[in-house]
Amino acid sequence: MAAAAVAEAEVRHRTVEVASGVRLHVAEAGPEDGPAVVLVHGFPELWYSWRHQMAALAARGFRAVAPDLRGYGDSDAPPDKASYTLLHLVGDLVALIADIGQPRVFVAGHDWGAAVAWQLCLLRPDLVTALVVLSVEYHPRNPRRSPVQTLRAVCGDDHYICFFQKPGVAEAEFGRCDIKYVLKKFFGMRKPAPLIIPPDKTLFDSIHSDGTCPAWLSEEDISYYAEKFEKTGFTGGLNYYRCIDLNWELTAPWTGVSIKVPTKFIVGDQDLTYNIPGVKDYIHKGGLKASVPNLEDVVVMEGVAHFINQEKPNEVSDHICGFFSKF
Repeated sequence: MAAAAVAEAEVRHRTVEVASGVRLHVAEAGPEDGPAVVLVHGFPELWYSWRHQMAALAARGFRAVAPDLRGYGDSDAPPDKASYTLLHLVGDLVALIADIGQPRVFVAGHDWGAAVAWQLCLLRPDLVTALVVLSVEYHPRNPRRSPVQTLRAVCGDDHYICFFQKPGVAEAEFGRCDIKYVLKKFFGMRKPAPLIIPPDKTLFDSIHSDGTCPAWLSEEDISYYAEKFEKTGFTGGLNYYRCIDLNWELTAPWTGVSIKVPTKFIVGDQDLTYNIPGVKDYIHKGGLKASVPNLEDVVVMEGVAHFINQEKPNEVSDHICGFFSKF
């Protein structure tokens, strides 16, 4: 592992069965009797994306718990696309929290991990003391239009999430490239705009990134990610996107329910998600606060892109530790 990461000896690794036939690999750091913080990663990432925050939390007496989500890394990957709904993913976290053995935990989520963390707080607020969300804001369920329909209306049919809906097509494009190159392209994204794939371009031609290692990642870090994705491929992670409209169907009973867990939201001003049309106004003009009434703080980090917890590890760690220490 990279020198800046948590030293291997300081991280405990174990496996937790969270559902019938589904076991998650879990990395932990810090005292086992410390208040637990569950760290939920995004795409295309792993528990390892939280390595800096794990060290910071452990140093402050917290028990940092970072799983590889189902479909990723050393966790199991069910073959059925429909096994990757938010209900499955929240169920995995509920089982993990039960295994941790504390009645309530702190939660931080980034990217898809943010979506899962929001839903955990919507469905099981009794389990979460406080929440920090990175990059992806919460949108309440729109009963009139599914999320993919909304994306098509706002960003057009060429948005990358629409591209990811086609089973096998995205995998074929990923498979044509070296995995380290794929990861460097994603981690290097800095264009403050939605990722659009024009009909005459490939996905990786459309990502505004030169394919070299960002300054905040080492080749050793990339090698760790690459080793895991060489083993699993990307289908597990892509299935999260393919369940977006199924999630919308399944969560109809929670239409109109707000998230009442105390929350801090952090985003980079260069993040592609922050620059989707309408998102800034929603975050800053009362929309997010209406949906998350106990939203206590919104932090916009200047000059920072999507992979915020790795690009600005010390600042993000301080925000997370400072917020959770209040409770």
